[in-house]
Amino acid sequence: MTPDIKIRVANLNFSYRDRTILQDVSVEFPEKTITALTGSSGAGKSTFLMTLNRLWENISNAQMKGSVEIKLQNQFRDIYAPDLAVTELRKMVAMVFQVPNPLPMSIRKNVAFPLKLSGERSRGLVDEKIEQALKMANLWDEVKDRLNEDARNLSGGQQQRLCIARALVLEPEVLLLDEPTSSLDQASTAVIEDLLLKLKDRLTILIVSHHPEQVTRIADKVVEFGDRGVVSAA
Repeated sequence: MTPDIKIRVANLNFSYRDRTILQDVSVEFPEKTITALTGSSGAGKSTFLMTLNRLWENISNAQMKGSVEIKLQNQFRDIYAPDLAVTELRKMVAMVFQVPNPLPMSIRKNVAFPLKLSGERSRGLVDEKIEQALKMANLWDEVKDRLNEDARNLSGGQQQRLCIARALVLEPEVLLLDEPTSSLDQASTAVIEDLLLKLKDRLTILIVSHHPEQVTRIADKVVEFGDRGVVSAA
C-alpha cells in the first residue's frame, strides 16, 4: 500500500545574499515514514528543512519563492499563507538540531518550556505531557528520579533525546532533524535510530544524514541533494 502524501513542495527557490541555494525543487514526502535527506555539504539540505517550518525567516538577506503545503489536522495547508501563524506551524512541525541545545534549566523545565510558551497552566496536564514526551524519547526511565536536575548535566546522547522530547511535547505531526547523531558516539546513535523507527508510527520524519549506513538502517525514502536542488528521490 502506498503511503499518503504529507508534504508537497513545488518550484521552491531559495537564495541568501543573492546566492542561489535551492533552485526549482519539487518533491513530495509520504506520511508516517522516515525520509533521509542526503548529499554533499553545502547542497542545501539544512536550508531545505528550514523552509518547512519557516525558520529561515529569522535570517536577514534570505529569500524564498515557491509552494510548500503540509497536511495538518487532515487537510493540506499552505504553510506560508497569512492565516497560518508561524507559532501554530511550529507546534505541528517541530525541529531538532545537530548539536543538542538544552536550556540552562532543569530537565522538567526544558520539556515543559514549549507548553509554557503555548499558555498551558495546568500543572497536572503539564506533568502528564512531560512524562509522555520523555517516554516517547526513550528517556523517562533514565531521568524520572532527577527531573529537577540541570539538563546540561546529562550525557550528549541524553541531551539529544531531551531535545527530541522537547520537540514532541506539543504532539507535532512532522519532525525535522538536522544531523541529530553527528556529535554522538555509536551507542547513543543506535538509541536515537531505534527511537526514530518507533516514532514513525506517529509522525512523518525528515532527517538530514551524511552516513550511508544510517540511511540504510532507518530510511524508507531517500532524497539526494546536489548542486542547487534535488538530484534524485527514491
